[in-house]
Amino acid sequence: MESQFGRPSRTGPKTMTTFELKPLHIDAVPGALERALRYRLLNEPSEAESICLDVLQVDPENQQAIATLILALADRFEKSHAVEATRARELLGRLRDPYERVYYAGILYERQAKAVLAQGAFGAEALAFDLLREAMRCYEQAEALRPPHNDDARLRWNTCARLIMHRRLRAESRERAEPVLE
Repeated sequence: MESQFGRPSRTGPKTMTTFELKPLHIDAVPGALERALRYRLLNEPSEAESICLDVLQVDPENQQAIATLILALADRFEKSHAVEATRARELLGRLRDPYERVYYAGILYERQAKAVLAQGAFGAEALAFDLLREAMRCYEQAEALRPPHNDDARLRWNTCARLIMHRRLRAESRERAEPVLE
């Protein structure tokens, strides 16, 4: 029986059911983007991601949707760090503004560092230090490109610096990193 939500398609006994997604109306984009931001604030990045994908389906160059999607993917780094980081980095190239490209790159490095620290694996502190220093380099580049009266990159740089100082993070020393040969 067909429902009002579309006809499911099955290709075999253990295969995935697929649906034809319903396109968003172009005039609904602003409201949808507000909703995506709200879902991010509610710590529901999957819902925000889905909305952004719907927006990008009808408006592929929508810069707010791309930026929100990058952040929604970064919100999930602690759970699926490598896959989401790769997807988010691929989206950076779609941002037109050089400031935003480098600023969001910094956010991705910063979020990766925090995810690494939360996972707590061996060597996490040294890796987190390197990621935070890379984020800080991005924020320094963003600061040089920033719009007037926008100190967001400076605020993020300070956050990274405080995390490094608070956790007493540092780069791994070469002496410990290289095996001793006898």
